[in-house]
Amino acid sequence: MTSPLPAAVLWDMDGTLVDTEPYWMAAETPLVERFGGTWTHEQSLQLVGSGLDDAARVLQDAGVRLQVPEIVDALTAEVLAQLREHGVPFRPGARELLRALRDADVPTALVTMSMRRMADEIVDLIDFDAFDLVIGGDDVTRPKPYPDPYLHACEALGVAPTDAVAIEDSPNGLRAALAAGIPSIGVPHIVSLVGVGADALWPTLEGRSPRDLATFLAEHRKKAAE
Repeated sequence: MTSPLPAAVLWDMDGTLVDTEPYWMAAETPLVERFGGTWTHEQSLQLVGSGLDDAARVLQDAGVRLQVPEIVDALTAEVLAQLREHGVPFRPGARELLRALRDADVPTALVTMSMRRMADEIVDLIDFDAFDLVIGGDDVTRPKPYPDPYLHACEALGVAPTDAVAIEDSPNGLRAALAAGIPSIGVPHIVSLVGVGADALWPTLEGRSPRDLATFLAEHRKKAAE
């Protein structure tokens, strides 16, 4: 007997669905340097998966003399400009798995800490109806690693967190999904996810199918019942 598919699959965006993390890093450095500061690759890594307001405050500490909303707007505008120039850089296997889930009638949500307008623009660039719901960083009061974005998504879709699956690439994102009680798969990209507590770590989404998600969820439930 085959395992049932998840009631919904909740996707992180930057670094999980699309490879935009290098775009964010490329936007941060000139912004800091514009105010006479320095910004290293290691500092950029510390911001992966953070809410944009939190990232903006770190950039203020690095010398950026702008208000938090101004920093968020500047970073978002630069990343959007790069996306318009280069297109949507899907992570390996992400587009294929997302399309297969849609073909299987599995509800999907995009749960990102990027601004809603940026998430909407990326979704609009996908050449099929990819998501039932988009939750942006400005749609919730508390960002990842708080569970609020994922709980909001589950409530809006009408599914129990334990019946859904979350896919994340960052420690903060995983912590948010796990805190929401959602069985969570980590797909590491720029930073390690070892020790964060993911229910499974997949090196890539390439070759993965909705059936793999069903098997993961069934195995997770079996372990939880032991």
